[in-house]
Amino acid sequence: MSDEQLVGIVLVSHSAAVAASVAELAKGLAGGGPVVPVAPAGGTEGGGLGTSSELIAAAAVSVDRGAGVAVLTDLGSAVLTVKALLAEGDELPEGTRLVDAPFVEGAVAAVVTASTGADLAAVEAAATEAYTYRKV
Repeated sequence: MSDEQLVGIVLVSHSAAVAASVAELAKGLAGGGPVVPVAPAGGTEGGGLGTSSELIAAAAVSVDRGAGVAVLTDLGSAVLTVKALLAEGDELPEGTRLVDAPFVEGAVAAVVTASTGADLAAVEAAATEAYTYRKV
């Protein structure tokens, strides 16, 4: 399966290091299947803590293969930034969706599911289902 058929994933964190680390973890746990296009969008352009609509939009464009883009966020203002981009309508690729999921577990579930060739709805469902993962 080529990456053109895969849902892209964008991981938005207030920290560039956190976004990159979660992306690395999720891709590593996806195993030997097709490489899902995943892009971290963390921090600000200047390297500080925060979120950047420009970095998020660029990340979404970089992972768009026409099957949709799932965007997962870490904290509240990251959600607001993505919602603002979605409301503008022309900053993010067609088929971009904000996914309500826990950041780490949801990212892993999204990338693993996308690596099977699942569509955007299935990727979103898998990430959202991560809210139910019990640790005890």
